[in-house]
Amino acid sequence: MPGGKTSKVRIDRNDFATFSGATFSFVHPSNISITKSDLSDSITQYLMASALGTIVLVQEYDKMNPVSLNQLMLQEMTKESVQAGGTLTQEPTTRKLADGKELTGIKATVKTRTDGADFEIVGFGLADQGLLFITRIGDQDVATEKPLIDKFWENLKVKL
Repeated sequence: MPGGKTSKVRIDRNDFATFSGATFSFVHPSNISITKSDLSDSITQYLMASALGTIVLVQEYDKMNPVSLNQLMLQEMTKESVQAGGTLTQEPTTRKLADGKELTGIKATVKTRTDGADFEIVGFGLADQGLLFITRIGDQDVATEKPLIDKFWENLKVKL
């Protein structure tokens, strides 16, 4: 400082951060990183995963509408549990965003003898582009992890 004075400075991290892709954005805890993977030249995947295994997965499609892939994604996410004798129940769902956009898809639960998990797979698309949103939360982690998923849905913005 001028005159040789010293000053203390404290920097605090915000509890939440906003992540933005090309066609979407959402709020997440700032202590959880988002990873980006290019699955092909026209599909980009973003993954937010907690230490307990709660997942938020966003896939951005540049050359197709992915809404019809909901069932395929559910099969991929649950096939190991089902092959191990788990039971899968599912029902159609609609998720309405704050701006009024409606995402359609599947809500599902897979249960094995020892544990279970809830999935939600919804999409939004136009003729040649779109987004898939997938969440997974273990049934033992709902009390602590549900706020993470709720925050995602409350603040999700689709820019298509």
